[in-house]
Amino acid sequence: MGKCKANAAIQPIEMTKLTSRLLNLPLPQRFDGFHFITIMRIFLIGFMGAGKSFIGKALADSLGIGFVDLDEVIEKEAGMPISAIFETNGEADFRQLEAAALRSLLESDNIVVATGGGTPCFHGNMEWMNENGITVYLYAAVPLLARRLRNELAKRPLLTAVPEESLEDFLHEKIAEREEYYGHSQLQFDVPDEGVSGIDALTYYLKRFFSKNI
Repeated sequence: MGKCKANAAIQPIEMTKLTSRLLNLPLPQRFDGFHFITIMRIFLIGFMGAGKSFIGKALADSLGIGFVDLDEVIEKEAGMPISAIFETNGEADFRQLEAAALRSLLESDNIVVATGGGTPCFHGNMEWMNENGITVYLYAAVPLLARRLRNELAKRPLLTAVPEESLEDFLHEKIAEREEYYGHSQLQFDVPDEGVSGIDALTYYLKRFFSKNI
């Protein structure tokens, strides 16, 4: 598997942590004076199992905008499942397809996009998402991710060779590797164990941001 590699072009972005208990956070200083955003394009990033698709659909419904799963876009373009792309063509080819699929979304307005866990790490994708929308890091603790992923090891290309007893150690290592990219998100949403709890907080905050900048 490929590893996330440093991209000197990425600059640190102030991250605002958002939880269901913090409904009145001030908008980040990072956004002061930003008036170029005229559409609502939200990219959800985070490790597999964080709930990007599940939360993304709920968030899109709450905001009244469309939802896109980036993996589904890639599979449609490639004509095969993600696992088959990895097996047949390798990860390098998949990452090329992923970058192209991501950039094709520039044609779509007012959407929530669930990206892949490794999407931010390749081909300048993180920088591109920050330039063309709002990035939200869905942070989930390793024990929660392990519980969700334990029965999906055979279905996840990144996890097929990981023994179940080593899963948490692997997750800690891989997430630490990707934090360099996840940490450049503009917002962080702490994923609770109970699923969509806190979506109202995230919706409220994003509405405040866009109403300020549109």
